[in-house]
Amino acid sequence: MNPILNLLSLLGIVGLCFIAWLGSEDRRIIPWKVIFWGIGLQMVVGLIVFGLGSNLVEGLSDLLNVVLDASEAGAQFLFGGPASMLVADPNFAAGPGLAGRWIARTVGNPYVAVAGDRLGTDNLNPGFAYVLAFRALPQVIFFSGLVSLLYRLNIIQPVVKWFAVIFQKTMRISGAEAVAGAANIFVGIESAIAIKPFLLDMTRSELCAILTSCFGSIASSVLALYAGLLRPTFPSIAGHLVSASIMTIPACFVISKLLIPETGEPKTLGHIPDDKTSDSSKRPNPMDSLIGGALDGVKMAVGIAAAIIAILGMVALINAVFSGISSLVLGASPAGDTSLVTQFFANPLANLLGMLFLPLTFLTGVSLDWQELWTCSLLIGRRLFETNIPPYQALGVFAQTGEISTRALLIVSYVLCGFTHFASYGIFVGGLSGLIPERRNEVASLGFKALWAGTLATLMTGCMAGLFDIGNAAVLGR
Repeated sequence: MNPILNLLSLLGIVGLCFIAWLGSEDRRIIPWKVIFWGIGLQMVVGLIVFGLGSNLVEGLSDLLNVVLDASEAGAQFLFGGPASMLVADPNFAAGPGLAGRWIARTVGNPYVAVAGDRLGTDNLNPGFAYVLAFRALPQVIFFSGLVSLLYRLNIIQPVVKWFAVIFQKTMRISGAEAVAGAANIFVGIESAIAIKPFLLDMTRSELCAILTSCFGSIASSVLALYAGLLRPTFPSIAGHLVSASIMTIPACFVISKLLIPETGEPKTLGHIPDDKTSDSSKRPNPMDSLIGGALDGVKMAVGIAAAIIAILGMVALINAVFSGISSLVLGASPAGDTSLVTQFFANPLANLLGMLFLPLTFLTGVSLDWQELWTCSLLIGRRLFETNIPPYQALGVFAQTGEISTRALLIVSYVLCGFTHFASYGIFVGGLSGLIPERRNEVASLGFKALWAGTLATLMTGCMAGLFDIGNAAVLGR
């Protein structure tokens, strides 16, 4: 534990608020109550997660890991059963003992896959180690169906209302904002549907806060995807992603209210609006909800795959153009050239984003080691174009190879827990515009402000993780 880093994380919270205030539409108005209670709520959650209730988080992670394992059952059935190379079953029954394996390999092929082997074909062919399309995307479908079923059974709504009351009573935000923010812990743009009757008359500040909450949090349907990428090196990641989602919502209100202070009189100020969708007679039966949610998950999984293919292809194309220009201007680099210019043009877009995010990453208190700080900044910067998935994958690899510390793993995993990337821009801005087409231009003008606010909010959540981290590896579930 380095107390200087913890202090730096604390100062980072102040610094991020100051950066948001610099971009305020009216710097004369400072929402002190939202700032005080927003940061206070984050600290309470941080204290529970990292201090008083670390066992609670571990228990929550164990519970979610059971659900994560169950989420792979359908994919295993479809793609080869328990012995599938594409969707490996971690609980697959052990095969013959060491002697039996030695005999099989002595008289047979040099390597014969035997059930229960720790070394499998995945290890011999790294391409099969983790196939995202077969492992993660089916989990998105399963969780989408599960969340839809839980909503139908009225299990999630009381939790959402409980969080909404806390947000509304403490930060004195409008009830509609509070409900949308609380719902974002579980769903994405669907959170706006719960407050659709109030959207048309909302103030500009309210709309920005709702969009910021969408960008700053993740939906539970993709929680399994991110958790699956880090689980081998961060066993309790599922519980921490849930805590990051809860912590980020107050941060979203703090940052958004600094950027666009409330100057109007929200219609739902002082009370929580009723849930207009609670009439069970108009709802589908539970099985229909499960299937309907799963079908929505299919659309989401296809959208994720399409976005990854398109965006990573564009990133590779931009890098190729930069590399071509650099070769024309600077000439071909000699073999073994390690100059900064050569390193920059080897991956120009990621390096450019890494440079832009370096000061913000430093504020999280992730590390004082230059190389580690740069690595973390690259990961956080890549999210803007590449979505969360490639950075989370790379973070897992860095953690496995020991290239980053447990503190960096913890903080970056919290920072990356948000939809603050261009791929989400169309979903959130387009989705909200579709609900209130009369205010489409205003919503579009708020889009990039909300994306910026969501980015600062996720960094603030990373600061909270850094503030409470005392170097205890047990927090990671190891």
